Amino acid sequence: MSFFTDLAHQYIDGEWRPGKGSWDIIDFNPFNGEKLASIPVATAEEVDQAYRAAERAQQAWADTNPYARRTVLEKALRIVEEREPEIAEAIVAELGGTHLKAGFELHLAKEFLREAIQLALRPAGQILPSPTDGKENRVYRVPAGVVGVISPFNFPFLLSLKSVAPALALGNAVVLKPHQNTPICGGTLLAKVFEEAGLPAGLLNVVVTDIAEIGDTLLEHPVPQVISFTGSDKVGRHVATVCAANLKRVVLELGGNSALIVLDDADVDYAVDAAVFSRYVHQGQVCMAANRILVDRAVEAEFTEKFVAKVASLTVGDPADPATQIGPLINSSQAESISRLVDETVESGATALLHGRADGNLVSPSVLTGLPADSPVLQQEIFGPVALLVPFDGEDEAVRIANDTPYGLSGAVHTGNIERGVRVGQRIHTGMIHINDGTVHDEPIVPFGGEKSSGLGRLNGESMVEAFTTQKWISVQHGRSQFPF
Repeated sequence: MSFFTDLAHQYIDGEWRPGKGSWDIIDFNPFNGEKLASIPVATAEEVDQAYRAAERAQQAWADTNPYARRTVLEKALRIVEEREPEIAEAIVAELGGTHLKAGFELHLAKEFLREAIQLALRPAGQILPSPTDGKENRVYRVPAGVVGVISPFNFPFLLSLKSVAPALALGNAVVLKPHQNTPICGGTLLAKVFEEAGLPAGLLNVVVTDIAEIGDTLLEHPVPQVISFTGSDKVGRHVATVCAANLKRVVLELGGNSALIVLDDADVDYAVDAAVFSRYVHQGQVCMAANRILVDRAVEAEFTEKFVAKVASLTVGDPADPATQIGPLINSSQAESISRLVDETVESGATALLHGRADGNLVSPSVLTGLPADSPVLQQEIFGPVALLVPFDGEDEAVRIANDTPYGLSGAVHTGNIERGVRVGQRIHTGMIHINDGTVHDEPIVPFGGEKSSGLGRLNGESMVEAFTTQKWISVQHGRSQFPF
C-alpha cells in the first residue's frame, strides 16, 4: 500500500528520513498478515536529534501569537476531515479495527482536535495580592517546554493526537514515539497531517523505534519536561520510576479492570446491550472495557441468557467487511495469550458459557462464569474478547467486588433509580463511572484518568492545561522593600 510505504520513515526536524538502526520494524496487517511497511528503527542518536530539534523550535512557537497557533490546529482538523475515508481504511488495515471502530476513533479524534483549537486560547494568568506593601504578584501560565509522548496500539491515531494536539496548542514542542505495531496511524500519519497544516519544522518529531534499540533514552533525555504515556500498568510503573529519578512530570493513562454492575432494578435488555459493547468493542482491546460484569442474583438468569445469546450472534471475521463486529487481535502473541488464559481459567474451575477459539489472530468471544473467588483472572486486565460474569447479592457486595482489583479506571452501574446508581458509583474507587451506560467513554472537556494502578494525572479540558503548562511567578515591587540588613 503506497499510503503506508510513503509514511514509513522517521520524521525529525521537518525531514522525512530512514532510521539509522541496523534492523527494521515490520508493520503487518493483523488480519491477513500482509506486510504494510518496513521502517528502519531510530537510534538513540536520532532520539537525541529529535529532542534537540524540538528544543530549538519550541521557544519561537511559545512566543507565537496563540491565534496563529490555533490556525495550524484548524488546518489540521480540515485535513483529517478531508482524508477521513483514507485514514479509516488505514485503521482497518493496520489495527484490524472494524469500520465501526474506525468511525468511532475518528469521530473522537475530530472532537479532540476541536477542543485543542480552543485550548490555544485557554491559559490565563492571575494577579494575586501580596502582604508586602507596593508589591504586585503576577502568575503566568507558560508552556512546559518539550513533551515526550508514547502512545499505544489500540486507538493509536486518537491517543497520539490526544496528547500531541493540546501540547502543541499550548506552545510546546513534541517528540512522539508510536507503538511498534501501529507506527503509521499512531505516528507518521500525524506528522504528515501537521506538516501539511503548516506546523513549523522541529515542533513535532516522530521516532519509530523500540526499547531494544534505545533503552530508556526517551525518558532519561534531559530535554523533555513532561512525558505522557498511555499503555500497560507494568510499563507505566517503569516510566514513572525513570521519570521520577530524572525529576520529570508524567501523565500516565494505564490499564483497567472495569466493572459493569447490573442492579436488581435495571432494564435488563438495555444492560445487556451496554455490557456487550463495553466488553467486545475493538475485540476487547480497550483500557475502559468491562472486564467484569457483575449481576444481581435477582436478574442473573435473565441477564445471562440474553447476554450469551447476543454475544453468540456477533460476527467475527475480516475487519474490512462492514458487517464484521469482531476483528483480529493486534498480533499472534496477544491471540495466543488470550486463548491460553481462557483455557487455564476453565481448567481452574470456571464454566465457559461460550468458549472462544483462535483462528490466526481472530479470537471468537468467550463468556465465563462460576469463577472461584480467588481466580487470578478477576484481578487482571484482559485485553481480548473475554467476559467474566460475576453474581452478587445486594449493593454492598457489588461494591466490594467492584473494588477488589488493583485497577480503578472506568465502570458503569445499571439501575432503574438514577440517584441510587450515583450513590453506588460514588463508592467505587475509580476515576470515571457511568450510570445507565457503557464503560467505554471519552469526551474532550471532562477529566479522563484513573486511580490506583490505572494511572496518574488527568487529560482533557482544563486538565490539559495542568498537564502541559507550568506556572511562573513574577513579582513587581512598585514601591521600595525594607530589608533587615
